[in-house]
Amino acid sequence: MSEPLIGVTTYLDRARWGVWDMEAALLPAPYPRLVRESGGLAVLLPPDRPAVAATVVARLDGLVVAGGADVEPVRYGAEPDPRTGPPARARDSWELALIDAALAAGIPLLGICRGMQLLNVALGGTLVQHLDGHVEAVGVIGRHKVEPVPGTRYASLVPETAEVPTYHHQAVDRLGAGLAASAHAEDGTVEAVELAAPAWALGVQWHPEMGEDTRVMRGLVQAAAARGRT
Repeated sequence: MSEPLIGVTTYLDRARWGVWDMEAALLPAPYPRLVRESGGLAVLLPPDRPAVAATVVARLDGLVVAGGADVEPVRYGAEPDPRTGPPARARDSWELALIDAALAAGIPLLGICRGMQLLNVALGGTLVQHLDGHVEAVGVIGRHKVEPVPGTRYASLVPETAEVPTYHHQAVDRLGAGLAASAHAEDGTVEAVELAAPAWALGVQWHPEMGEDTRVMRGLVQAAAARGRT
Protein backbone atom coordinates (compact mmCIF):
# COMPACT_ATOMS: atom_id res chain seq x y z
CA MET A 1 0.00 0.00 0.00
CA SER A 2 1.50 3.35 -1.05
CA GLU A 3 1.57 6.30 1.32
CA PRO A 4 -1.53 8.51 1.13
CA LEU A 5 -1.16 11.76 -0.81
CA ILE A 6 -1.70 14.76 1.48
CA GLY A 7 -2.20 18.19 -0.05
CA VAL A 8 -0.89 21.13 2.00
CA THR A 9 -1.92 24.68 1.17
CA THR A 10 0.71 27.36 0.55
CA TYR A 11 0.65 31.12 0.11
CA LEU A 12 2.07 33.62 -2.35
CA ASP A 13 4.65 36.10 -1.11
CA ARG A 14 7.77 37.84 -2.34
CA ALA A 15 10.92 35.86 -1.66
CA ARG A 16 14.65 35.99 -2.40
CA TRP A 17 16.89 33.04 -3.19
CA GLY A 18 20.10 32.90 -5.20
CA VAL A 19 19.95 35.70 -7.76
CA TRP A 20 16.13 35.82 -7.74
CA ASP A 21 13.72 38.20 -6.03
CA MET A 22 10.13 37.48 -7.07
CA GLU A 23 6.75 36.17 -6.00
CA ALA A 24 6.89 32.57 -4.82
CA ALA A 25 4.57 29.91 -3.44
CA LEU A 26 5.78 29.48 0.13
CA LEU A 27 5.32 26.97 2.92
CA PRO A 28 7.55 26.47 5.97
CA ALA A 29 9.45 23.20 5.60
CA PRO A 30 8.17 21.73 8.91
CA TYR A 31 4.74 21.13 7.31
CA PRO A 32 5.79 18.62 4.62
CA ARG A 33 8.34 17.18 7.05
CA LEU A 34 5.57 16.41 9.56
CA VAL A 35 3.45 14.82 6.82
CA ARG A 36 6.40 12.61 5.87
CA GLU A 37 7.17 11.70 9.49
CA SER A 38 3.50 10.77 9.93
CA GLY A 39 3.51 8.32 7.03
CA GLY A 40 2.15 10.46 4.20
CA LEU A 41 3.38 12.00 0.95
CA ALA A 42 3.07 15.78 0.87
CA VAL A 43 2.09 17.76 -2.23
CA LEU A 44 2.06 21.55 -2.06
CA LEU A 45 -1.01 23.44 -3.25
CA PRO A 46 -0.40 27.05 -4.33
CA PRO A 47 -3.42 29.40 -4.48
CA ASP A 48 -5.45 28.75 -7.62
CA ARG A 49 -8.89 29.38 -9.05
CA PRO A 50 -11.67 28.32 -6.65
CA ALA A 51 -13.45 26.71 -9.61
CA VAL A 52 -10.78 23.97 -9.79
CA ALA A 53 -10.77 23.14 -6.07
CA ALA A 54 -12.98 20.06 -6.43
CA THR A 55 -10.76 18.72 -9.24
CA VAL A 56 -7.67 19.15 -7.07
CA VAL A 57 -9.25 17.60 -3.98
CA ALA A 58 -10.42 14.59 -6.00
CA ARG A 59 -6.75 13.68 -6.58
CA LEU A 60 -5.85 13.81 -2.88
CA ASP A 61 -6.25 11.35 -0.03
CA GLY A 62 -6.15 14.09 2.62
CA LEU A 63 -5.94 17.87 2.94
CA VAL A 64 -4.05 20.15 5.34
CA VAL A 65 -5.00 23.84 5.43
CA ALA A 66 -1.91 25.53 6.79
CA GLY A 67 -1.45 28.53 9.08
CA GLY A 68 -0.81 32.07 7.96
CA ALA A 69 -2.59 35.38 7.49
CA ASP A 70 -5.75 36.45 9.34
CA VAL A 71 -9.03 35.53 7.67
CA GLU A 72 -10.69 38.65 6.24
CA PRO A 73 -13.48 39.63 8.68
CA VAL A 74 -15.99 40.23 5.86
CA ARG A 75 -15.99 36.44 5.44
CA TYR A 76 -17.84 36.15 8.74
CA GLY A 77 -19.81 39.39 8.62
CA ALA A 78 -17.58 41.53 10.84
CA GLU A 79 -15.84 44.88 10.56
CA PRO A 80 -12.05 44.62 10.77
CA ASP A 81 -10.45 45.29 14.14
CA PRO A 82 -7.42 47.65 13.88
CA ARG A 83 -5.26 44.75 15.08
CA THR A 84 -6.40 42.38 12.32
CA GLY A 85 -3.80 41.85 9.63
CA PRO A 86 -4.17 42.80 5.95
CA PRO A 87 -6.50 40.59 3.89
CA ALA A 88 -5.28 37.66 1.80
CA ARG A 89 -8.37 37.53 -0.41
CA ALA A 90 -7.10 35.14 -3.09
CA ARG A 91 -5.90 32.70 -0.46
CA ASP A 92 -9.17 32.96 1.50
CA SER A 93 -11.21 32.20 -1.63
CA TRP A 94 -9.01 29.29 -2.68
CA GLU A 95 -8.82 27.64 0.73
CA LEU A 96 -12.53 28.08 1.43
CA ALA A 97 -13.21 26.34 -1.88
CA LEU A 98 -10.80 23.53 -0.94
CA ILE A 99 -12.51 23.08 2.43
CA ASP A 100 -15.95 22.99 0.82
CA ALA A 101 -14.73 20.43 -1.74
CA ALA A 102 -13.05 18.23 0.89
CA LEU A 103 -16.13 18.22 3.12
CA ALA A 104 -18.39 17.44 0.15
CA ALA A 105 -16.16 14.57 -1.00
CA GLY A 106 -15.47 13.16 2.46
CA ILE A 107 -11.71 13.78 2.18
CA PRO A 108 -10.03 13.83 5.62
CA LEU A 109 -9.17 17.43 6.52
CA LEU A 110 -6.85 19.00 9.09
CA GLY A 111 -6.87 22.76 9.66
CA ILE A 112 -3.85 24.25 11.44
CA CYS A 113 -4.15 27.66 13.17
CA ARG A 114 -5.55 29.85 10.34
CA GLY A 115 -6.78 26.58 8.79
CA MET A 116 -8.88 25.82 11.88
CA GLN A 117 -10.28 29.35 11.85
CA LEU A 118 -11.10 29.09 8.14
CA LEU A 119 -12.85 25.74 8.70
CA ASN A 120 -15.00 27.43 11.33
CA VAL A 121 -15.79 30.34 9.00
CA ALA A 122 -16.57 27.96 6.10
CA LEU A 123 -19.29 26.42 8.28
CA GLY A 124 -20.80 29.77 9.28
CA GLY A 125 -18.84 30.46 12.47
CA THR A 126 -17.16 33.66 13.61
CA LEU A 127 -13.78 34.63 15.05
CA VAL A 128 -12.39 36.67 17.92
CA GLN A 129 -10.20 39.14 16.06
CA HIS A 130 -7.69 39.69 18.84
CA LEU A 131 -6.76 38.07 22.14
CA ASP A 132 -3.65 38.36 24.26
CA GLY A 133 -1.47 35.68 25.75
CA HIS A 134 -1.11 33.26 22.83
CA VAL A 135 1.93 34.89 21.19
CA GLU A 136 5.14 34.91 23.22
CA ALA A 137 6.84 37.54 21.03
CA VAL A 138 6.82 38.56 17.38
CA GLY A 139 8.33 35.71 15.39
CA VAL A 140 8.70 33.47 18.46
CA ILE A 141 6.72 30.25 18.87
CA GLY A 142 5.44 29.93 22.44
CA ARG A 143 3.98 26.97 24.30
CA HIS A 144 0.94 26.45 26.48
CA LYS A 145 -1.23 23.60 27.69
CA VAL A 146 -4.41 22.37 26.04
CA GLU A 147 -6.99 20.10 27.63
CA PRO A 148 -8.87 17.59 25.45
CA VAL A 149 -12.64 17.22 25.68
CA PRO A 150 -13.38 13.59 26.62
CA GLY A 151 -15.09 11.51 23.96
CA THR A 152 -13.90 13.60 21.02
CA ARG A 153 -11.75 12.53 18.07
CA TYR A 154 -8.97 14.80 19.29
CA ALA A 155 -9.07 13.13 22.72
CA SER A 156 -8.79 9.74 21.02
CA LEU A 157 -5.54 10.94 19.42
CA VAL A 158 -4.14 12.88 22.40
CA PRO A 159 -5.96 11.79 25.57
CA GLU A 160 -3.85 13.75 28.04
CA THR A 161 -3.28 17.44 28.71
CA ALA A 162 -0.54 18.44 26.27
CA GLU A 163 1.82 21.38 25.96
CA VAL A 164 1.68 22.60 22.37
CA PRO A 165 3.55 25.11 20.15
CA THR A 166 1.40 28.21 19.69
CA TYR A 167 1.47 31.47 17.72
CA HIS A 168 -1.87 33.18 17.15
CA HIS A 169 -3.81 36.28 18.14
CA GLN A 170 -7.21 35.22 16.82
CA ALA A 171 -9.49 32.37 17.84
CA VAL A 172 -12.88 30.75 17.33
CA ASP A 173 -15.82 32.73 18.68
CA ARG A 174 -19.18 31.23 17.57
CA LEU A 175 -18.79 27.67 16.34
CA GLY A 176 -19.75 26.85 12.77
CA ALA A 177 -22.59 24.46 11.97
CA GLY A 178 -21.85 20.90 13.07
CA LEU A 179 -18.56 21.75 14.76
CA ALA A 180 -17.82 20.85 18.37
CA ALA A 181 -14.98 22.13 20.52
CA SER A 182 -12.60 19.28 21.32
CA ALA A 183 -9.83 21.05 23.28
CA HIS A 184 -9.43 24.24 25.31
CA ALA A 185 -6.56 26.33 26.63
CA GLU A 186 -6.37 27.13 30.33
CA ASP A 187 -8.01 30.53 29.66
CA GLY A 188 -10.97 28.83 27.95
CA THR A 189 -9.93 29.58 24.37
CA VAL A 190 -11.17 26.93 21.94
CA GLU A 191 -8.02 25.12 20.80
CA ALA A 192 -9.50 22.34 18.64
CA VAL A 193 -12.73 21.80 16.72
CA GLU A 194 -14.10 18.82 14.85
CA LEU A 195 -17.05 17.44 12.94
CA ALA A 196 -18.82 14.34 14.17
CA ALA A 197 -18.21 10.97 12.52
CA PRO A 198 -18.33 9.73 9.85
CA ALA A 199 -16.66 12.95 8.66
CA TRP A 200 -12.94 13.29 9.51
CA ALA A 201 -12.45 17.03 9.86
CA LEU A 202 -10.33 18.40 12.69
CA GLY A 203 -8.89 21.84 13.35
CA VAL A 204 -6.19 22.70 15.89
CA GLN A 205 -5.31 26.25 16.92
CA TRP A 206 -1.65 25.45 17.56
CA HIS A 207 1.21 24.48 15.24
CA PRO A 208 1.94 20.73 15.45
CA GLU A 209 4.54 21.11 12.70
CA MET A 210 6.67 23.13 15.15
CA GLY A 211 6.75 20.37 17.75
CA GLU A 212 7.72 16.74 18.09
CA ASP A 213 4.28 15.18 18.60
CA THR A 214 3.07 13.57 15.36
CA ARG A 215 -0.22 12.18 16.70
CA VAL A 216 -2.58 14.77 15.20
CA MET A 217 -1.02 14.59 11.72
CA ARG A 218 -0.72 10.82 11.99
CA GLY A 219 -4.45 10.69 12.69
CA LEU A 220 -5.12 12.54 9.43
CA VAL A 221 -2.73 10.34 7.45
CA GLN A 222 -4.26 7.15 8.86
CA ALA A 223 -7.77 8.38 8.06
CA ALA A 224 -6.62 9.19 4.51
CA ALA A 225 -5.07 5.73 4.16
CA ALA A 226 -8.21 4.03 5.49
CA ARG A 227 -10.39 5.95 3.06
CA GLY A 228 -8.15 4.84 0.20
CA ARG A 229 -8.70 1.20 1.12
CA THR A 230 -12.54 1.45 0.97
